[in-house]
Amino acid sequence: MNVPNTNPLAENRGNAQPQWVVVRRPDYGRRFVNLLLLIFVFGVVWAGVTNPNFQWDVVAQYFLNISVLKGLSTTISLTVIAMLLGTVVGIIIAMLMMSRDRFLKSFAACYIWLFRGTPLLVQLFFWFNISALYPTINIGIPGGPYLFSFSGNDITPFMAAVLGLALHEAAYMAEIVRGGVLAVGPGQEQAAIALGMTRMQAFIRIVLPQALRIIIPATGNQVILMLKTTSLVSVIALPELLYSVQNIYARTFEVIPLLIVASIWYLLMCSLLSVAQYFLERHLGRGH
Repeated sequence: MNVPNTNPLAENRGNAQPQWVVVRRPDYGRRFVNLLLLIFVFGVVWAGVTNPNFQWDVVAQYFLNISVLKGLSTTISLTVIAMLLGTVVGIIIAMLMMSRDRFLKSFAACYIWLFRGTPLLVQLFFWFNISALYPTINIGIPGGPYLFSFSGNDITPFMAAVLGLALHEAAYMAEIVRGGVLAVGPGQEQAAIALGMTRMQAFIRIVLPQALRIIIPATGNQVILMLKTTSLVSVIALPELLYSVQNIYARTFEVIPLLIVASIWYLLMCSLLSVAQYFLERHLGRGH
């Protein structure tokens, strides 16, 4: 007597479905565009390498020149000092912008309006020629006793460059910090105040660390921008990187190769900053 097979699993084993293989359709358009870009890049590189007017031997000769390296050192010093001062002042201005006091908020808004609304080159000229406006600078109570005073001629080109770069950068950093802080939920500050912290303590210990994840990418871009913006101080005769190569090609008339030397150094420093920014962002974003 034959007993019918009522097991559905056995039937499925006998009638196994074939495995389908997904094959992507070739994207000939994308490959064609990639090929065109590759040919274009190769053509540009080949034209630059084989063109004798670039004078690559002169580039190699002056790449590690002592004057160029001194100018590079000045550029790095300006970038570090100006960014540190600009960041500190920017955080203070951002705190004033978020204050409930109308006078403090108005002062911060006027600061940002003034230093962000005027060209940096004009500000550098003002600081460099400050002695024409104030031969003697007195620090103290207006119309009263002075704590200390100094001559406007004591401001060196380096000091003028630091003041111009830092105060200009502070206006942008204030908006970056304010945007990062506003991105943190207001409940964080309210919870910290409920635990007994002051608004200042809640800002420094709770809100600001969380806002750094948003602030760091924009700040990294500002550091790279600051590195390149230091080239503007050449107009006040400060021997940074660009001014140093200008002094050299003013004597040798080898303009193009010396400008290539400066460009390569700027590219190298910006590349290092970009790598550092990448690892810093990845470290701060571990929890996300």
